[in-house]
Amino acid sequence: MFNLNEYPLPFRETDLVPYMSVETVRTHHDKHLGAYIANLNKLIDGTEYADMDLREIILKSHRDKNATKIFNNAAQIFNHEFFFNCLGRGNTLIPDLISDAFGGTAEFKEKFKSIANDVFGSGWVWVVMRPDKKFEIIATKNADTPITDGLKPVLVLDLWEHAYYLDYQNRRSEFIDNFLEFLIDWKFVLDNLNVE
Repeated sequence: MFNLNEYPLPFRETDLVPYMSVETVRTHHDKHLGAYIANLNKLIDGTEYADMDLREIILKSHRDKNATKIFNNAAQIFNHEFFFNCLGRGNTLIPDLISDAFGGTAEFKEKFKSIANDVFGSGWVWVVMRPDKKFEIIATKNADTPITDGLKPVLVLDLWEHAYYLDYQNRRSEFIDNFLEFLIDWKFVLDNLNVE
């Protein structure tokens, strides 16, 4: 079984102010992520999924048309944990590895913003690494996650309303801008890629 304590925030609740409020961080992490964890525990109790790790649950339930609820909750746990790990302050310099892959820092930001602003409804915008080691920016809907397509997540932005609405209301594009300018922990991104 899964527990919210296994998914602690990698920063203090106050660290993202003024670009993300304590209330948003607390609501997003404790209530939303907490609900996905509680739901998944109920759904997998007594099933073949009960002894699997999170990634195994996601990959198996994604192929099982009778396990949509299990997939949705498991994938949302993965997506949220990855999102929280991507957040931080003070590491705003985009690594050359990322900017060069998109033709420069400005080009990377513009491409990311364009894809993020085109997301309709709830979803995610990811920088992923393909099996050929090339980077790509993609959007996924609802609980979908790139690991089901064999892609390595590098960076993600949560565009569900609960990620920004308390702070930005209908100004989602401002949230996207602030994410790119002030809220990314690029050290995590590099560490996750095993780049020195």
